[in-house]
Amino acid sequence: MVKRSSLKGMSTKKSFYLTTTLPYVNDDPHIGFVLEIIQADIQARYHALQGEEVFFNTGTDEHGLKIYRKALEAKKDPQTYADIYAEKFKDLKSILNLYPALHFIRTTDARHIAAAQEFWRRCLASGDIYKKNYRIKYCVSCELEKSESELIHGHCSIHPNIELELIDEENYFFRFSRYQSALTQLYTEHADFVIPASRFNEIKKFVQQGLEDFSISRVKEKMPWGIAIPDDDEQIMYVWFDALINYVSTLGWPVEEKKFQQFWGNKEGPQGIQMAGKDQIRQQAAIWQAMLLSAGLPTSKQIVIHGFITLEGQKMSKSVGNVVSPYPLVKEYGTDALRYYLSRHVSPFEDSDFGMEKFKEAYNANLANGLGNLVARIMQLAQTHLPKGTHPEVSGFPQEYTEALKKFEINRAADYIWSRIQLLDQKITDTKPFKVIEVNSEAGKKIIFDLTQELYFIGRMLNPFMPGTSEKIKKAVIENKKPETLFPRKI
Repeated sequence: MVKRSSLKGMSTKKSFYLTTTLPYVNDDPHIGFVLEIIQADIQARYHALQGEEVFFNTGTDEHGLKIYRKALEAKKDPQTYADIYAEKFKDLKSILNLYPALHFIRTTDARHIAAAQEFWRRCLASGDIYKKNYRIKYCVSCELEKSESELIHGHCSIHPNIELELIDEENYFFRFSRYQSALTQLYTEHADFVIPASRFNEIKKFVQQGLEDFSISRVKEKMPWGIAIPDDDEQIMYVWFDALINYVSTLGWPVEEKKFQQFWGNKEGPQGIQMAGKDQIRQQAAIWQAMLLSAGLPTSKQIVIHGFITLEGQKMSKSVGNVVSPYPLVKEYGTDALRYYLSRHVSPFEDSDFGMEKFKEAYNANLANGLGNLVARIMQLAQTHLPKGTHPEVSGFPQEYTEALKKFEINRAADYIWSRIQLLDQKITDTKPFKVIEVNSEAGKKIIFDLTQELYFIGRMLNPFMPGTSEKIKKAVIENKKPETLFPRKI
């Protein structure tokens, strides 16, 4: 198991670790990945608001056959090609207004390469790496081998328009078959290891059927773009084996033991939480866990699996070409409008179809006519009738809100916020402060003050979901000043 060092000097704050998967740098970002990183960002911001020390990780997956071929098509060396696209994913931090302390790991970083090689050595020392000849069908878009049972009409179910390739060579293999019992025990001891429950049942069934060893290297002469295997100049690491290790290399493992224990796992138990799409459940919840056990490291704490954003029922995919870019959406509607839609109108666990008409309708109804109009009405009353320096007095969060986020039910937490928005809007209609103040100034001011207190509270709850809007609302209440229109109506 992992070597334990003293935890003396470690932060006394509760620690929270959350990572997204790492997207391939074979094209521009699309809202399929944006969904995942916004869901994760909401959790990171919420836990930071709770006073926890947060380590939030994302980055880019830059090795493998797919990237190598894309670089050759672009007439660039692979590193130069990866550098260009990695910057585009880095830019999401500002474009999506992500958590300020977000960590960004690249699988071409020197620290990651060193960590991957040390991880390899530990699995080798455990007796879990060996060499053999093999022949398989391979989906380059998935960067995964495909068994006959996984194919539909001879094609990958996720990338039906891509022809499978045949790999026939001698590679190193990981002794995955050795870990069926250990994984079964892990799932038994941690009843919420994978959420939602339907995905947990899926991975348990997969493991129960028996595990097969899998290839973790490629012949360098055929495909040179990858991390060098220790003590073997003829092979490089298979991209999945390399990429999964980013979850610990981003913490500085194996060098920074204290940080690793604080955020990934220590004597108190596992800490790492991973978010991933439903096409990665085997890699995240089974393969990676077996790799960790082999290397003598703590397993993950929890795996959160989300569905796909579809277009007319089909998975959004770079290889298929049916992607929606976040850039024009942010330019036309603003960052928080996109964050709002993906958090409230997209299921956190199941597939959800995206369409511009749905997006625009939600924007006008719930942001322009809803939240934006409510803020304008209340702050106009406050600016006119309340004295300066009327500070809000609110704290904590409602149980319904916190329980939803604890279960990663992001849309339910967003729905709760909008239920409070609707109640506040109804309160204005019911109390008619603009009329009361004409008859009884103090009574009218008290109603308006109460409205601003609730508005500030809504602003606080919005912080993880729509951080820019949250700050504008809280600032307006504190300064007692009507802000500029938050969400101009779109025709």
